[in-house]
Amino acid sequence: MTADAARLRTEGLRFLNRRRPVLAGLAGWSLLETAQTFLFGYALARALDHGFLAGRTAGGLGWLAAAAVAVAVGAYGTGRVFRAVSELVEPLRDGLVRRVVDRALRDADHAAVSRLTHQVEIARDTFAGLVMVSRSFVFTAAGALAGLASLAPVLLLVVVPPLVLGLGLFLVTLRPMARRQEAFLTADEAVAQTLDATAAGLRDITAAGAQTRTAAEADARFTAEFRAARALARWGVLRVLAVAVGGRLPVVLLLVTAPWLLSRGVTPGDLVGALTYLMYALLPALQSLMQALGTAGSRLAVVLRRLTAPGHGPPVPGRAPDAGRAPAPRPPAARAPRRPGRGGTAVELRGVTFAYGPHAEPVFRELDLVVPAGGRLTVVGPSGIGKSTLTALVAGLLEPGRGEILVCGEPVRGAAHRRVLVPQEAYVFSGTLRDNLTYLCPGDPPPDPAVLDSARAVGAYALLVRLGGLDAAVTPGELSAGERQLVALARSHLAPVPVVLLDEATCHLDPAAEARAERAFAERADTTLIVVAHRISSARRADRVLVMDGKHAVCGTHDELIRRSALYRDLAGSWSEPAGALRDANGVHAVAGPGLAGDRGDVVAHGPVGQVQAAGDLGDARPLGGE
Repeated sequence: MTADAARLRTEGLRFLNRRRPVLAGLAGWSLLETAQTFLFGYALARALDHGFLAGRTAGGLGWLAAAAVAVAVGAYGTGRVFRAVSELVEPLRDGLVRRVVDRALRDADHAAVSRLTHQVEIARDTFAGLVMVSRSFVFTAAGALAGLASLAPVLLLVVVPPLVLGLGLFLVTLRPMARRQEAFLTADEAVAQTLDATAAGLRDITAAGAQTRTAAEADARFTAEFRAARALARWGVLRVLAVAVGGRLPVVLLLVTAPWLLSRGVTPGDLVGALTYLMYALLPALQSLMQALGTAGSRLAVVLRRLTAPGHGPPVPGRAPDAGRAPAPRPPAARAPRRPGRGGTAVELRGVTFAYGPHAEPVFRELDLVVPAGGRLTVVGPSGIGKSTLTALVAGLLEPGRGEILVCGEPVRGAAHRRVLVPQEAYVFSGTLRDNLTYLCPGDPPPDPAVLDSARAVGAYALLVRLGGLDAAVTPGELSAGERQLVALARSHLAPVPVVLLDEATCHLDPAAEARAERAFAERADTTLIVVAHRISSARRADRVLVMDGKHAVCGTHDELIRRSALYRDLAGSWSEPAGALRDANGVHAVAGPGLAGDRGDVVAHGPVGQVQAAGDLGDARPLGGE
């Protein structure tokens, strides 16, 4: 007996020992079913032999009435049996639920949902079924065999041998069925873990270009579950054979040996009573027993072993996975890039057209863009114009309808190891802070000094200290939006990728913290930075600024765009920055607005973005006369 089996047996005996009064009541009410079984077959035999066949109709009807009373008494006992079984089953379910919930809260068990909604209910239902069926078989078989012996002991010679043979064949299949049942439940749980991990990390899987690998792993899990189910079904065939031998064969033998039995003093009534015992008592009880112990019993043993095993559960971040169990899938970490030199091209879009549907208006049409290696590009434009769509295309999350996107000279789909995207809603998972920060690092995790340097660079070091260091547990819901952004920024700074995409990744930070984070990436060696900005200060810090207006994209430096792009001037004027910062080299204020120098009270703000004239229009190319 294995250690798990011994432990499970000990706990089971302890559970039953604490409920001895319930078991005693269950046995007492079950005796009524034994009396019903015994009296039903015996009364039919006597009704024929001493009643109808003997010409005494009243006597035969009297015996039938006795059989009817036995059925009523047995039904009353069955009702009380169900109540006793509930008093035995519900405490088991409550205890299992407490164990699953405690483990889920303690170990971040990703399979807790499967355990609560599936495995605990399996344990409850199958335990109740096993109690009912095993109790029924014991008391029903006792009543039937006692009835056969009371009718004619020679009947036992025909009935008992095939019954014992069928039970033996059934017992031989118990252990193999249990192993295959455990394999099936393990495969089912692995499918649940895989789907849970895939759904939680879907954005990262796409960003890392791991769709094919993740789909292959999920397919492998489903294939394993299918094979386990098929192996389980093959052993189920032997169960059917055991039922045929133990329950059907005695009926055939009783009919074949009827002449011999009649010659040995067995009466016609005895044969009818024996058939009644077989067809309406032993056979149904045997079928129920084999079904329950064969399938439900194996499942109960496996499920209880898995639910009560100490420390059982899927691996959690920062903890070594259990032996023999594969950890939940995660997107592949970025491989060390072959970083291009300063003279290369980091990101290139060639004639890119993209729309969110075949009949939708394109967000981009024939867009060309080149970002040199080591460059720093800021993307600005009105809300909803397509800035995040651009970063999603460069990250490989979206595919263009036409055109080509290259990252470090490679097609974007094959360049997952060359870029990292930090979205506005930063992704932080349950685990240690070290796990979160080194999530995108390949192979062996980087040394602690490197991790701490990245945290200091982006301004996350104070948060790291406050949380308790690298090995501190992180609960995403307890972090503010800004704190989650700091964790994601430090993770991306540590990742060995040459292209960094910040899609409003600092929108929950103050301007000083935002400047520090952007400066950290700009000062990192061989790094190309693309920022979707929500403050004009980001545009000022960039080498170039891309202005998107839905029809045209204008690219240039901050000073060039102030002179050339009405939309950029409008955006710059709407951002909360000191007004004096917008003066050009000639001392001309680029944005007319109330309160500026020279305003005599008749200057109004620029028109809405949708009504601004296109870049280069003569109406906005002249100075505004001080107004």
